[in-house]
Amino acid sequence: MIAGKLEITIKINELPQPKTIENGWQQFELDCDGQIISVTVKPKVWKKLTDAASNYPQWVGAIAGKLGQQTDNGFVLEEPNIQVFERKPKAEATPTPGAA
Repeated sequence: MIAGKLEITIKINELPQPKTIENGWQQFELDCDGQIISVTVKPKVWKKLTDAASNYPQWVGAIAGKLGQQTDNGFVLEEPNIQVFERKPKAEATPTPGAA
């Protein structure tokens, strides 16, 4: 048997409602198909999400981390990292002349 590394990635496109805990860290929960994922991030990481929400009309955030302690209705996401991408609207396809 070989060792592997389990990482979880959660995609969001809305800003979660956090609660501030010690030293400005933000804690929020995400509902992923009935599993409640608890995430705690540093202020610098939280700023990535708030900047995306204010600067981009459409955006996608990818929150990646390790499977942590199990809770009553989900689990804690350990060592979360967030990447944010601007979501560009798809250009409407224009029909090509002569195409049938």
